[in-house]
Amino acid sequence: MGKASDWLREERRKVLGHWAAVCVDCGHAQRWFEEFESEVPDACPACGGKLLRRCPACNEAFSSMFAVECEVCAAPLRAPTQFGMAIRKPPRPAKPGASGGPAV
Repeated sequence: MGKASDWLREERRKVLGHWAAVCVDCGHAQRWFEEFESEVPDACPACGGKLLRRCPACNEAFSSMFAVECEVCAAPLRAPTQFGMAIRKPPRPAKPGASGGPAV
């Protein structure tokens, strides 16, 4: 991704929250700011399930509400499906002849 998308991502985090917390049971999600982490509840306000805000393996916060594995250590955060549907879209297959280099 280019510099413009990085800038936009950082601006969104400044407004919406630096990190994400997700309920492993119902999928409820909320964003949170680093300085207010102590105010993020441990239990989901929607269903009472566990609200996950840090990776259980490495204790790193995660930035996406759709994360299924840790961005740092790749440990699983939650099941890759919710209500019978994939949380993340599968990666797109490469286009034929697209090698990343200039066309000849």
